[in-house]
Amino acid sequence: MTSNEKPLEARRFLVRGRVQGVGFRWFVEREAHILGIAGWVRNNHDGSVEVLAQGTRDQLSGLHSRLREGPRAARVDAVELADASPIAGLSTFRIEGAW
Repeated sequence: MTSNEKPLEARRFLVRGRVQGVGFRWFVEREAHILGIAGWVRNNHDGSVEVLAQGTRDQLSGLHSRLREGPRAARVDAVELADASPIAGLSTFRIEGAW
């Protein structure tokens, strides 16, 4: 790592509310690409949306803010946040299968 590079961190977000069937995963994918974040997003059985994101602290903070807002059709009630271990070689962001 050079002196200009910031260390990569990883976070797991669990988003609750009306977040399935409203384009939330596509919204997250777009925002992650804009921010330069790697990881994935998927629907969970309980109606929540789970996000694993890897990037700098600033990038992850930006994604957290966007997750709290969501796309226009969504209603975000809560965003739970947990630290995760960075995954070596993870360089893209993708939408995973529903379950």
